[in-house]
Amino acid sequence: MESHYTRIYTGSIIIVQLLTSKLEAVNITPVIKDQNESGLDPKIYGGHLLQEVYVHEDELDKAVPIVQGALAEMEA
Repeated sequence: MESHYTRIYTGSIIIVQLLTSKLEAVNITPVIKDQNESGLDPKIYGGHLLQEVYVHEDELDKAVPIVQGALAEMEA
């Protein structure tokens, strides 16, 4: 099955929430996928949940600079 979505970020839930809000502010609706598909609760086994952010290929050119800018702001 062909996908029309591209992954633009993988990281912690907190950063994914920030990126999601910035993307939604410009009418881009990202798709968020949890990497922990095993169903294990990270509080029990001590793991860290990572999430992936995907955007539709039609919105990729607009989304990438927003994500890059937000990540650069966090590093500053």
